[in-house]
Amino acid sequence: MIKVNLLPYKAARKKEYIRLQISIFFLSIIFVTLSMYYYNITLNNKIDVYNVKIENIKNETAKYDKIIKEITDIKNRLDVLNKKTGVIKNLELNRKEPVRLLDTMTFMIIPKRMWFTYLEAKEKVVLIKGFALDNKTVADFMTRLEGSKLFDSVNLRNLKQEPYNKYTNLKEFVISCNKMPKERGRINFPK
Repeated sequence: MIKVNLLPYKAARKKEYIRLQISIFFLSIIFVTLSMYYYNITLNNKIDVYNVKIENIKNETAKYDKIIKEITDIKNRLDVLNKKTGVIKNLELNRKEPVRLLDTMTFMIIPKRMWFTYLEAKEKVVLIKGFALDNKTVADFMTRLEGSKLFDSVNLRNLKQEPYNKYTNLKEFVISCNKMPKERGRINFPK
């Protein structure tokens, strides 16, 4: 038997085309949704990886900051220690200076013709007060001081005559000397 299709052919085709379009539309929405979901998961994974890297870097930075702080603390303590050792070395060098100065003065003085009443040694200046029998003794003493290479300039500040007893007048003198810079050279003692 022959079957006859009473429906119009174009209308059936149009319905089929609309169903195909709707199917493609929903499939593309599903495809776009799945693609966006996959892209979102990928980005979240990358974000997690970068967050872990950032956390590791922060931990390393904190560790290195602690080490840097310890190094800075050690450097500060080392600087303080160096300053202390410098002061100790300076004190060690300077502790012998008064003895050296007094020893030098014992060689500089003219025996039985003069004596000191006051000797003051500051950083760069030495002040000497005393008595001598005459002007020549004071001049010889100053010449010895200049020739010792311990003093840069020797200046007579004051020289006056003072009566000692009825029969003797002494010369009271005040001499200031500038110390030479420290060097490891030899001191020339008068003979």
